[in-house]
Amino acid sequence: QVQLVESGGGLVQAGGSLRLSCAASGRTSSTYAMGWFRQDPGKEREFVVTINWSENTYYADSVKGRFTISSDNAKNTLYLPMNSLNPEDSAVYYCAASESPFSGTFPREYNYWGQGTHVTVSS
Repeated sequence: QVQLVESGGGLVQAGGSLRLSCAASGRTSSTYAMGWFRQDPGKEREFVVTINWSENTYYADSVKGRFTISSDNAKNTLYLPMNSLNPEDSAVYYCAASESPFSGTFPREYNYWGQGTHVTVSS
């Protein structure tokens, strides 16, 4: 089992920045990739970005150039600095981990999830 705990969400004005963190514990050696998803109430969970253990990354077009995923393997922590935030970025952000080397942009490809952290961007 892998446990994921997100932090760093909050309220920010449009144009501002936040940095999300995801601390992983447990059998992290079993995971090939990690990612961030977000979800608005009543909507489907949306892919944001993924990174694998070769540090290959893939971003959703909506966040490309504004969000930058990184990982500190020594601390088993994933980071997501988010810049130039706009109200459309408001959502609950979830950290996810996958045991598959073929994981990508679909939530079903990820085995473990954190509890989520709220991000609200005011206009």
